[in-house]
Amino acid sequence: MSFEEEWAELRSAAAARRSAMQLNSVPAEGGGGGSGDLVVNRDQLGAIGNDAYDVRVRLSKEGDHARPATFEAATALTNGNFGCGSALLKVHDRWNTHLRTLLDSCAHISNHLDYTKAQHAKDEAKIVGDLAPISKLTEYMK
Repeated sequence: MSFEEEWAELRSAAAARRSAMQLNSVPAEGGGGGSGDLVVNRDQLGAIGNDAYDVRVRLSKEGDHARPATFEAATALTNGNFGCGSALLKVHDRWNTHLRTLLDSCAHISNHLDYTKAQHAKDEAKIVGDLAPISKLTEYMK
């Protein structure tokens, strides 16, 4: 099979997959089970935020457990002219970098969910305040 034939075959297969995909929409026949409205439950957001915080606290303690011993071993191996000492030090440094990234991510998730929860409460209060005059008008029109 030539390159052009193979390329044409791959393009047609990709086009078939793309047309078969349906993202972020409801089938044209009206299927689907939901109304499509976004529902935010503050209690669930708070629980997830708390879980992310708990993971961060636990990870900060348990994720750093082996760091001192690993560093000491890397130093001892390097001082003993073993080549694996520098490799172990690289593992130590990589672990610390990834651990900090994961800790920052957990904190970001927790903070974002706390912010979302608070912002949703503010938005809800504003909507209720904005609709109060309309409900008074509706009462007068009855």
